[in-house]
Amino acid sequence: MTVSPAYSASLELDPAFALHRGGKLEVRSTVPVRDADDLSLAYTPGVARVCTAIAESPELVNEYTWVPNVVAVVTDGTAVLGLGDIGPAAAMPVMEGKALLFKEFAGVDAVPICLDCTDVDALVETVVRLAPSFGGVNLEDISAPRCFEVEDRLREALDIPVFHDDQHGTAIVVLAALQNAARLTGRSLGDLRAVVAGAGASGVAVSRILLGAGIGDIAVADSKGILHSGRDGLNAPKEALARDTNRAGLTGSTEHALAGADVFIGLSGSTVSEAAIASMARDSIVFALSNPTPEVEPAVAARHARVVATGRSDFPNQINNVLAFPGVFRGALDVRATTITENMKVAAASALAAVVGDDLREGYVIPSPFDARVAPAVTAAVARQACEDGVARR
Repeated sequence: MTVSPAYSASLELDPAFALHRGGKLEVRSTVPVRDADDLSLAYTPGVARVCTAIAESPELVNEYTWVPNVVAVVTDGTAVLGLGDIGPAAAMPVMEGKALLFKEFAGVDAVPICLDCTDVDALVETVVRLAPSFGGVNLEDISAPRCFEVEDRLREALDIPVFHDDQHGTAIVVLAALQNAARLTGRSLGDLRAVVAGAGASGVAVSRILLGAGIGDIAVADSKGILHSGRDGLNAPKEALARDTNRAGLTGSTEHALAGADVFIGLSGSTVSEAAIASMARDSIVFALSNPTPEVEPAVAARHARVVATGRSDFPNQINNVLAFPGVFRGALDVRATTITENMKVAAASALAAVVGDDLREGYVIPSPFDARVAPAVTAAVARQACEDGVARR
């Protein structure tokens, strides 16, 4: 397709296009190549001695290459931001952005990889074949429910961290913010009844981490209503979630479930009425996280809720994955973890929550991504927990 000069000129008026021209990443060398001696060490013949040593002792790849500090950011372009299935080429700006954030916030090198395949077997096989080049794999923007199987199979096949950020990055930050919101309102997680709107990748992961952290009860809704054990037509992840949630036995809509609930977490792109928010318990907590349009307008929610959070940067309490994934991978890579355990995710959330400390207030239950304390705190907590869980190799 040929882009017309007029259209090209109009793109240049948009600062986003100007910033993206030529891409957002480059590769830079870490050693000088000033003369023949440098060349002979960096490349042939000196490189052959390093290759031979690694062939004889494969673990030396972690000492003499960039592998232990580099993450593959992998997508098939089927669930990109709020744009949906736009394909691998159109997903590249997002993957470049993810790699940029890895480097800027935690010093982790990352390579964006957009795969032209959507079959689960093909995705898994491709990533497994690429894995020797990387110290970890960050899965991104792969549609549900395929994303669950892709991650599970890669975690089983590989001995490096595999992390689907749409699931677990969101879950970590939500847990951190909810821990602080509960503390602000004088409650523990065990005191809370939550309703989650959305049973896709992030909805399932958020629900799972909250269950593991000891939330009192949680009901999860998809587009057809609350998940419960009597519902037909549920896929495997939803069926498992229906078994493990909704102890109150609720049925019907999200709005029906919100009556008397302490927490609403929106991850669905749906809408929730002001009346439903008003029906929640006193000192309620509303996380309306869909982008760009929250499930309920923050100003409307704030008329009734004690704490309101969104996924947007132009409102207080932004639930942003960048608070989690750079530090999570930095910590895992630093100790050469074989995987990222559930305990490591919870440790990351607790460390993130602790950054807020005594500054806790309604408009500050989660720190800013630009708070320089965030990544080091998450890194240290994840590395320490990896050692405690026995998955660290150094």
